[in-house]
Formats: sequence, C-alpha cells, structure tokens
Amino acid sequence: MRRKKVVPESPLPQRDGVDAVRIRLPAGGEWGTVREYLRERLASRAAAVEEMFAAGGVVGADGRAVTPDTAYLPGMFVWFHRELPAEERVPFPVEVVYRDEHIVVADKPHFIATTPRGSHVTETVLARLRRELGLPALGAAHRLDRLTAGLVLFTVRPEERGAYQTLFRDRLVHKEYEAVAPYAADLDLPRTVRSRILKERGVLAARQVPGEPNAVTRIERAEHRGGLARYRLLPRTGQTHQLRVHMCALGVPILGDPLYPVVTGPVPAGDFRRPLQLLARALEFTDPVTGHRHAFSSGRTLRAWSAHDEWAGDRDGDGAVGGRAQ
Repeated sequence: MRRKKVVPESPLPQRDGVDAVRIRLPAGGEWGTVREYLRERLASRAAAVEEMFAAGGVVGADGRAVTPDTAYLPGMFVWFHRELPAEERVPFPVEVVYRDEHIVVADKPHFIATTPRGSHVTETVLARLRRELGLPALGAAHRLDRLTAGLVLFTVRPEERGAYQTLFRDRLVHKEYEAVAPYAADLDLPRTVRSRILKERGVLAARQVPGEPNAVTRIERAEHRGGLARYRLLPRTGQTHQLRVHMCALGVPILGDPLYPVVTGPVPAGDFRRPLQLLARALEFTDPVTGHRHAFSSGRTLRAWSAHDEWAGDRDGDGAVGGRAQ
C-alpha cells in the first residue's frame, strides 16, 4: 500500500489572502545551494530571488530563514512569498449566497478569476473571501472561467476539500448554466452535443478534434425574441471552455466571447465592457459531509437579454450584482 506523502504546513502566514509559494527541491541536478536552484528555476526573476534571500524571505519547514549558502538537499521544502503583480481591481462585489461550517457558496461577477493564477492573484474570488470572511484555510472545490459569472463552491476545512472535489469529479453535482446568443430558427433543440475538446497550454482557444468524446452538453432554448435567444446549458463533463466551444460549433456563439468564433482576446485587465453572457445559474448536490441536499441559484441576470442595447453600447462596464443585469 502506497504511503501518503506528508507535506508540512506553511510556516509563513498568508498575505492579502494569498498563500506563500511552496517548493520541494527535486532529486538530481548539480546545484550546490538552495539559492542556486531558485535562481535557475526562477531565472526571469533572479533579482527578486536575491532580494528575498537578503531579506530572509526564503524559509524552511521550521520557519527559519534559508541563507544564500544553505546546502541543497533533495526533498527539502522551502517557502517564500512571490512578488505580487500590480492588479487592476475588479470593482464588483462577490456575493455570498450560503455559508456554514463546511462550505461557502459565492455568486461570482464577471471578470474576476476564481483562484490565484498568472497575473490574477489578490484580485480573485478566493483571496477576497479569505480576507473578507476571515477564513484563511478556504479552498475552491472547482473553478469558473474569469469571464463567466455565477455560483462557485468553496470549502472551509482543508481536510474536507477532497470530498467536495470528488463530487465534481464523479459528476454528482447538477450544474445549470444560462447563456445569451443569436437565435437560429433552423437549429434543432434541445439536443445533446458530444465531442472531443483539446485545450493546449499557451493557446487561448480550445478546439474540437477527432476522437472519443470527452465533452458532453445538453443544450435547450429557453426563449427567444428578435435575433436573440436565451439558452439553458447542462454540462455533463467539465472541459475547459466546453460550453463556449459547443455553442460556437452550433453556429450560435455566446455574446461577448473574445475567443469564439474569432480570437480577439484576452480581455485586458480593467476592461469591463460587454461581459461574456454566460452565467453559472444553479448548483445542486448532496453534501458529502452532512448528507444535506443543497440547491443554490444565482441572483444575477444577463444584461444582453434584459437590456441588449445598453450591453452592446457599454463603454465603462456594469458592476451589476444580485438581481441587476450584467
């Protein structure tokens, strides 16, 4: 039986709701010191590495500073806080729709990332909730794209996170999305779309390729008027950009999409105009810890449906939340 690896807790506190970076020194290599290894691994930030060592900002599991001449030891853990990027604040609040001792369900606005990644670190739902709710151990059970609004599930206790993540892995969560897209009278709906989606690292848009389907979505048309329709999307899998790819493949790309059918993005930080008209409307599941049946619904509306002309002509963005349109 394989023994579970024990990872020490971080000796450094969070900063602005963001965890310190943890690195385990790999076996092999010819590094003489920890400093040499970090300079090589973080070559583009070599000057910042020197500053961290000079300030005692790199620490071991005991919380003591790792000095520039500390010998390299394979398997050793070190922690440090990375230099946080300058971020444009997303001026829309994150709404908490439910909270108990096990989970937090948030209603996320458009334009804010779910968890720290790349240039989005403190301006993420996770970092905000950790700060605002005073829950430093809060973790995400799943993610939404930065441009997608709606419901996201977070866990309060790290030891329970795996149980909630397993719900998504095993497709035991009912997820319902809403989208606004062009109306096509000849599009036969409802239907279930099955395809194989490939998302390559470093490439903005995903694409459909031949092969065994790994993405399945049921698509229904809820209503239509004029040249627009409101669609109900029921994903049975969770591939990156799945709903956006499937809607585009049907000839009805979601309004405000900067990638499908034509790549015009990514959307620059600070540009809050014409948000992607995709909303994670509902989450339903049986709580794996308490056994309680949960059913949550977003209070948001999509502005291209409720006020299309305003959405199409928006220059400054709309910080709408709750029952207001986005």
